[in-house]
Amino acid sequence: MWGGRTGALLRVWRLWPTGILGRRSISCNAASLAGSNCPQCWNCGGQRGPIRGDGFFCPQCRALQPPDPTRDHFSLMDCNRSFRVDTVKLQHRYQQLQRLVHPDFFSKRSQTEKDFSEKHSTLVNDAYKTLLAPLSRGLYLLNRKN
Repeated sequence: MWGGRTGALLRVWRLWPTGILGRRSISCNAASLAGSNCPQCWNCGGQRGPIRGDGFFCPQCRALQPPDPTRDHFSLMDCNRSFRVDTVKLQHRYQQLQRLVHPDFFSKRSQTEKDFSEKHSTLVNDAYKTLLAPLSRGLYLLNRKN
């Protein structure tokens, strides 16, 4: 399922979910489950737990998960929350994320994953456009402070 190009990209960028291919699995304990810190996968119902990497995929079934509505542009694009942004790093991160979540890579997947892919891709595009332009980046920073 995740062989070939996509699996290789996930491994190279260290975004491969934990608990796969001999990696140490992370499980949620009772305290974290009670606090709902470990959301369930929409596909397999398994606990996603505190996932390393970006948390786009379920560590058990590797299904694309819904986007996190609380995540800001800076954390999504792996940038410091400041006005100064390394635009080369930003561009590389944008390309990296689009290779993971672009809808073209989910054409043979379920409709749910296609929908999640479109949402993720839209969020990545918005974050990239906002952080790339100095004016929109500054306005975004000001709006996030209030």
